[in-house]
Amino acid sequence: MIDELARALQRAGHHPTLFTTGDSTCPVPRTYLFDQADPDHMGQVVHELRHVAAAYEAFAEFDVVHDHTMSGLFSRSRPDDLPAVTTCHGPFDADLSDLYGRACRDMPVVAISRDQAGRAPTSVRLAAVIHHGIEVSSYPWPRRVGDHLLFLGRMDPSKGVHLAAQLAHRSGLCLVIAAKMRNVDEHRYFDTAVRPLLDSRVTFIGEVGQASKLELLASAKALVNPICWPEPFGLVMVEALACGTPVIAFANGAAPEIIDDGVTGFLVENEDEDELVRALEKVPDLDRGACRAAVEKRFSADRMAAEYVQIYHQAIVAKAKRRTSLVIEPLPTGGPQPRHGVEPRRDAG
Repeated sequence: MIDELARALQRAGHHPTLFTTGDSTCPVPRTYLFDQADPDHMGQVVHELRHVAAAYEAFAEFDVVHDHTMSGLFSRSRPDDLPAVTTCHGPFDADLSDLYGRACRDMPVVAISRDQAGRAPTSVRLAAVIHHGIEVSSYPWPRRVGDHLLFLGRMDPSKGVHLAAQLAHRSGLCLVIAAKMRNVDEHRYFDTAVRPLLDSRVTFIGEVGQASKLELLASAKALVNPICWPEPFGLVMVEALACGTPVIAFANGAAPEIIDDGVTGFLVENEDEDELVRALEKVPDLDRGACRAAVEKRFSADRMAAEYVQIYHQAIVAKAKRRTSLVIEPLPTGGPQPRHGVEPRRDAG
């Protein structure tokens, strides 16, 4: 999402700089602290703190910073007068609600779906809901559509990988499972709930790169996304639709904001596994062109960037007003002089 946003901002004539890792290939100006992305360090507090501190030092003179980290919400490395925007990518549970409730006092907080926003308490003042977007032209139109189903995501019970495998067995179709599986919990879930379902019909190929992901998405009969929790967005559904591939999903989280039931896929209520099977039988009736058209209309990266630019402007104006309100006005000539050597600020505005 961040890669797509940076590219779209640049296409729109802005000048984004991405603070990333040295092996990033995003075609915008980049700077970094760590030479390479290291999955083993992902989520570790010390590495994120170092990353955030270096980023705010590098961006101290920029117009605005869009911060997607947790550590950056209250980082002492962020200058007080630097406008910043943050996007919440997780669910507004008690912990995140507390953090973003405090953060929104100083910066706009953006939600990524109406469902996610609706779960935020009143203490979290949200500036906007902005759906993710992609550059549709970079997603291939399928040369050949196979008869296999695809699951693409994390190896986690909340993603319903085992349900996708069971659907394949019940429908008589093949399923390819392309999933990240790195931590202990992911391996445990795979060994207990998914591995027993693997056979000549259901195959697990592990985590895939971008090129392989696009090929899998474009050639699948349907993406099966039986999410079992209120997922805040679900970009994989948009990516599948961009390739003309319908999506079958439980109507949880943001899925109803992405899938047009009966047009670009099917939404199954109440996590009904029998209804999943019936929905799959109706997939051949869907127009794959309508799937791609929906993404072009509602989920383009250019639309996402334009909406974020509006929030950036709001952050810049709000910070300028705050600076103005802190100006110490000069006292009338002959009146009491400023105490302790405090001089009026003259650089506000």
